[in-house]
This record gives sequence, structure tokens and C-alpha cells, in this order.
Amino acid sequence: MILAVMVALLVAMGLVLARVYLGPGRYNRILAVNLFGTKTVLFVAVVGYVFGRPEFLDIAILYALVNFVATIAVLRLTHYDELVEQHHEEEV
Repeated sequence: MILAVMVALLVAMGLVLARVYLGPGRYNRILAVNLFGTKTVLFVAVVGYVFGRPEFLDIAILYALVNFVATIAVLRLTHYDELVEQHHEEEV
């Protein structure tokens, strides 16, 4: 059963990578990268369970926090870039 979970997570990660590559816009690609990070956290937790290494949960939680902060930072940066582009268009 655990093997099925790991395979399902890997398949989902592959589909998310396809969304990152094909995504219709910048926002969808950023959310897909965030989803890939979430799936990675789940995968690390499952691998930690399979190998009997509870410290992998600490690594997974740390990665989840970094993923969350990085996603918020990138979204703010892209929002700022859009505001700058709009300001330049209004000046012309």
C-alpha cells in the first residue's frame, strides 16, 4: 500500500511538472511549483515512514516552511513587477 502511495505521489509530481512547463501564465506556474513542493513534503514524509526514520518528518516540515515563504516572496515579486510595468505603460 505504501508503495502505491509513493508511485501516486511521483505521478502527481510528474503531472505538476508538466503544468509548470505548459502553464498558461506566470501565476499558474508559480502555483504549480508550490504544489510540487507540497508533493515533495509528502514524499519525504512517506519515505521517512518506510525507512523508519522519524527525523525525516522534521526535514519535511522545514521544507514546507521554506516552500511557503518562497512562494509568497515570488508572488509578491511578480506582483511588484506587474505594478512597475503598468506604471511605465501609463507614462507613455
